[in-house]
Amino acid sequence: MISQLSWKIGGQQGEGVESTDRIFSTALNRLGYYLYGYRHFSSRIKGGHTNNKIRISTKPIRAISDDLDILVAFDQESIDLNAHELRANGVIVADAKFNPVVPEGVQARLFAVPITAIAEELGTSLMKNMVASGASWALLGLPLEVFNKAVEEEFGRKGPAVVEKNVEAVARGAKFVLDEAGGPIVELNLEPADGKQKLFMIGNDAIGLGAVAAGCRFMPAYPITPASEIMEYLIKALPKFGGTVIQTEDEIAAITMAIGANYGGVRTLTASAGPGLSLMMEAIGLAGMTETPVVIVDTQRGGPSTGLPTKQEQSDIFAMIYGTHGEIPKVVLCPSTVEECFYDTIEAFNLAEKYQVPVILVTDLQLSLGKQSAEMLDYNRIVIDRGNLVTEPPALEENQLFKRYAFAEDGVSPRVLPGVKGGLHHVTGVEHDETGRPSESTVNRKKMMDKRMEKLKHIQVTNPILVDADDKADMLIIGMGSTGGTIDEARARLTAEGIASSHIHVRLMNPFPTEQLRPYIEKAKKVVVVENNATGQLANLIKLNVGHADKISSVLKYNGNPFLPAEVYKECKGLIAWQR
Repeated sequence: MISQLSWKIGGQQGEGVESTDRIFSTALNRLGYYLYGYRHFSSRIKGGHTNNKIRISTKPIRAISDDLDILVAFDQESIDLNAHELRANGVIVADAKFNPVVPEGVQARLFAVPITAIAEELGTSLMKNMVASGASWALLGLPLEVFNKAVEEEFGRKGPAVVEKNVEAVARGAKFVLDEAGGPIVELNLEPADGKQKLFMIGNDAIGLGAVAAGCRFMPAYPITPASEIMEYLIKALPKFGGTVIQTEDEIAAITMAIGANYGGVRTLTASAGPGLSLMMEAIGLAGMTETPVVIVDTQRGGPSTGLPTKQEQSDIFAMIYGTHGEIPKVVLCPSTVEECFYDTIEAFNLAEKYQVPVILVTDLQLSLGKQSAEMLDYNRIVIDRGNLVTEPPALEENQLFKRYAFAEDGVSPRVLPGVKGGLHHVTGVEHDETGRPSESTVNRKKMMDKRMEKLKHIQVTNPILVDADDKADMLIIGMGSTGGTIDEARARLTAEGIASSHIHVRLMNPFPTEQLRPYIEKAKKVVVVENNATGQLANLIKLNVGHADKISSVLKYNGNPFLPAEVYKECKGLIAWQR
């Protein structure tokens, strides 16, 4: 028996690939396995090759597997594009309808299953995905009862007749494997899982849940890949708590609505991707000037322009930090796991209100949409901090205004919500005095700029860097976002070859954690920065803030796919070998 394997299903977009993966992985989650998924899909509604890959393990995993054990193919294109990932003697479960052929040079066992024919016998070819699922489930020797329960959950809303038909389709696919194909493949039988309850979710859903837990009650947003699932999650969740979601005409409307709602005291976020973030920049500057808290989620994807809207990239870092005209304080927070997406969303709202700044929570497509196992969340960790919010301002003399932007040592002025007695003040996007009235005084301008920028010196974030240090290591590997688990697997392979390394994951992009990072950079003989972009944006941030450019090398990937552990291992080994 084995402790882990990888399974992939491929076909044309719209053929049920996504639902098949969802049911298959849900059933595995019910058995207690750890899972990590990756979606490869086209930027269109229907048509174009798509595949979903799921890694299954008895131990925690946070990376895509380098290779593949089982490929379920609905067409020859899926075999041609993905068979090279198969291990020697891997398995292809293919629809006999298209007369599948194993490509030359690929050592794989082909199971041609009459997937479409069986589905049509049951009434509709739409059920071919369930036939295929049953066949691959049977190859693993797993209990069908668990899979059938997942089928019931998926199709239950369509009525018992639909559930019954799909359960039968699963059974027919499994029966073909058991009767005609020789039954389960012993070398693919998984060791039993621990059976413990685990969450299984995408980062976007964790952000949505975190927003609800943080007290968010409004989300204005415009749909965009890969951020739309946050909106879809909150459309269902917020009304249960008296909140709502509004689909705006564009991202400019979304961010300005979010700023207005936060000004009114309602915790609000908006979410987008690179193109939408670009449209928001002027208004983010407005939030900085008016010192209005706002939370923005940026789910990075391939750019520039429309770029690769359904592919992985980490190329918005400079845009988030430097994109607004003029200078304002802002926080850019970068989670790396599903759990961090949840907790960091809560922290983002607290930071926004505590320091009265825009907070950008940045993920990448793999973290946003890649479904993965997570430990159960600890709701006792939730703390709500609304900062310097004044509910009872001191009495004012006649015609006197509340000093909303009063000069403060830490830069954080008292904040009051509209309608509070004694809280009357001006709000404007131009430079202003302590009461908000426009002012072009050079003395006032400098004091106001200094006051706002002073906030950056006091911002405190939970775990700005995550450190896994080895005292014997000469190499320090640094990453951000979804690359964390991939780097750890690469390090394990380096360790097996006697190459010690340390790993730091940067979670705070702005204000940059210079002093926390500095001692590790200074100690390392070689620093390798792993990131999904073409220009080494994180590496350049480190050089700018910490220095030591001479010892920093970049490992970059920007073809639209996430890093594989083998790629990071190979690049790091090559750099160490060159140095030696």
